[in-house]
Amino acid sequence: MTEFVRTAEANFQDLEDFDYEPNYHFWQDLRVHYVDEGPKDAPVMLLMHGMPTWSYLYRNMIPGLVAAGYRCIAPDHLGFGRSDKPTDLHWYTIARHTEVLTSLIVELDLEHITLVCQDWGGPTGLAQAAAMPERFDHLVIMNTWLHHPEYEYSEGIKRWIAGWHEGGNFCCPEPDLGLMMVMSAGLMTREQYVPAFMHGQDPGLSGEAATMYRGFSAPYRGLPDEGYNGFRRFPLSIPATNYHNGNAAAQALHYRTLRNWDKGCQFIWGCMDDVFTEAWGRTWAQQMNAHFDGIPDAGHFPQNTHGPELVELILQGQQRTA
Repeated sequence: MTEFVRTAEANFQDLEDFDYEPNYHFWQDLRVHYVDEGPKDAPVMLLMHGMPTWSYLYRNMIPGLVAAGYRCIAPDHLGFGRSDKPTDLHWYTIARHTEVLTSLIVELDLEHITLVCQDWGGPTGLAQAAAMPERFDHLVIMNTWLHHPEYEYSEGIKRWIAGWHEGGNFCCPEPDLGLMMVMSAGLMTREQYVPAFMHGQDPGLSGEAATMYRGFSAPYRGLPDEGYNGFRRFPLSIPATNYHNGNAAAQALHYRTLRNWDKGCQFIWGCMDDVFTEAWGRTWAQQMNAHFDGIPDAGHFPQNTHGPELVELILQGQQRTA
């Protein structure tokens, strides 16, 4: 039996900006949470998160997409959100995350899918389109990548990886990563962030910042340190330093396969991202003969700061390929 911890339901009861009923899919002996909103017979928006987020990342997009007539499915990777959190650091591999997502898609028998993916949602989500193209109609690719031999990892990615190794800022017990999401959204200063993250000082958040922090910290509040291992393993799985754990050979295959994608595809990019740069996004879009929309003032997490604008761009992309 897999050893895991499960976040208390009470953690999610005070999220006034994310009050969706939970749904659960069982993979082996673990419970995978997903949001399921909108008509069950509608075309699907499969909303994939990465690190260190969960389906809450799409809180400002789900209402607009449902209003436009879509069924929104937003899963939480195991180790994240409301999903169970295996305690063994080495349980987590990208191949396993990918397999779990495949099982959800097949179990729900999802078809006519638009994939919306960012960060690690890219390698795990795009793998589905490469393997089961008959289920997918459209790809929306945001601030992500697929490993391949020619890919040049940015200095931003290298700094991020280093931060999780011994001596790095994130290599610590119970890293409070919700604070990073608030800072990246421009709702707290670095002067507030550093003492709060490094020393546990109260950053004095209020209003939108406090609401966002409650949302992103809900999955790990009250967990023992081993409940954070899903967070730790994603940075340590980037193929720049961990080829096998990152499922790099499969990523390269999916990259080559999707270069021949002949259905709808659009790129929407936060151009201030120093991890997955605008130049890389434009190059990839050109390789796939896809439309590119750059958002000049968005960073690595455009869903967190530009949700309604993303909905408009996605719906425009649907119209272009209708």
